[in-house]
Amino acid sequence: MATQSKIALVTGGSRGLGKNMALQLAADGTDIILTYRTRQEEAEAVVNEIEQTGRKAVALRLDTGISSTFDAFVQQVSVVLTETWGRTTFDFLINNAGIDAASPFAQTTEEDFDNLFNVHLKGVYFLTQKALPLLADNGGIVNVSTGLTRFATPGYAAYASMKGAIEVFTKYLAKELGSRGIRANLVAPGIIETDFTKAAREAHPEMSAFLSSQTALGRIGQPDDIGGVVAFLCSPNAGWVNAQRIEASGGMFL
Repeated sequence: MATQSKIALVTGGSRGLGKNMALQLAADGTDIILTYRTRQEEAEAVVNEIEQTGRKAVALRLDTGISSTFDAFVQQVSVVLTETWGRTTFDFLINNAGIDAASPFAQTTEEDFDNLFNVHLKGVYFLTQKALPLLADNGGIVNVSTGLTRFATPGYAAYASMKGAIEVFTKYLAKELGSRGIRANLVAPGIIETDFTKAAREAHPEMSAFLSSQTALGRIGQPDDIGGVVAFLCSPNAGWVNAQRIEASGGMFL
């Protein structure tokens, strides 16, 4: 009898880091449920790419900033698990979906703050809570933080504060879910060359060169630098890694 495939749910898996995480997990033999907010065609393209490797994949629409939709989304996941895999659970939750809104502290609006809060803290907190009944025992949660919780870069006070809260939240997840064998860890990327950072890099053309000079490995990150770390955390090799913050920044601001 063939071993049952593991299944990972990756939020924001249609592009950027989330896409790379999904592809790396699939390359390691994990099936994928990925979410997208608006770009269905991009999401379906990632599904096709995964399916060509022989793995199964499904794309579902989700706005992680609107927690009132989570019950319906989790019900949709439940249906997909039954119809596609003949299962009632999935194994790994990757809370990757995010938005970027750099603004100096003095100019940050309540709307900016609330948008960041809803996606990066409230959304992660309650989506994880709602998904718990579908998360298999001995599974795992990987949350995404940022190097900006370790070093301060002007313009990211609100964003980094949300991520700092997620770092504390992750420890509590590990503590409270440990009785089910569920591990919870964090990946904290440094700056990565994706759509997420495109606006900041275009507004400050000198930024990439400066940050490369401040990174031990001499360049800014690529999506390929992150997906494999997430795949590792979802592998048996990381079975004793729990409640950890793993920074993948090439050694920024050491």
